[in-house]
Amino acid sequence: MLTYLQQLDASLLVAINGWHCPFADQLMWLISGKFSSALILITLLALSLRKGNWKKTLFLLIAIAIVVLIADRVSSGIIKPLVERLRPSHNPQLQALVHVVNDYRGGKFGFVSSHAANMFGIATFVAMVMRNRYAWLCLLSWAAIVSYSRIYLGVHYPGDILGGMLVGFGAAWLVAYLWKKTQNRCRIPAMHTIFCRTDAAWLNLAVATNLVLIIAIAAVQTLF
Repeated sequence: MLTYLQQLDASLLVAINGWHCPFADQLMWLISGKFSSALILITLLALSLRKGNWKKTLFLLIAIAIVVLIADRVSSGIIKPLVERLRPSHNPQLQALVHVVNDYRGGKFGFVSSHAANMFGIATFVAMVMRNRYAWLCLLSWAAIVSYSRIYLGVHYPGDILGGMLVGFGAAWLVAYLWKKTQNRCRIPAMHTIFCRTDAAWLNLAVATNLVLIIAIAAVQTLF
């Protein structure tokens, strides 16, 4: 069963990674970059500060930082060294089949994806704070797009992404659970009081605008 799943994972990776062209290379490279979510994070910060409550914003930033810390440490610090699954770009049996962009191959091991763990952790936690179904859909869609870019670039199998998703969900749920359990005892602002209903619409617009800008930049870079 395990062998079959590994073969299926490799087949999906080769199929997704094989659908490439110069424009897609530029687009996925930018989406996978460190600052691809900058506009979304800036908008989130601006919305939380709009009411002038620095205390709520501070607790939100601390909570998000803890989510990332847990997701990153579990994925990179615990699971990757234990499993030691070679990335597709480092797998001798697949290297000849993997399309590499800008000679980027990532670290040696890839299970689970830290990108997926961090992105899904942040997206899930912020969506839980927003308590809006459209925010859930928009934020998780962006996390999925970023995660897809990692498969496209040949540095992760789909299974790596799935494992990262689960780690991210777990990290977000744990931090949200601890926040709710300690908010009364420690005089921490309630999660649902940080944003108002209209904030979700602004954040969704920021996610869409962010993607459009990245697509435009990729198109310009491909042409010139």
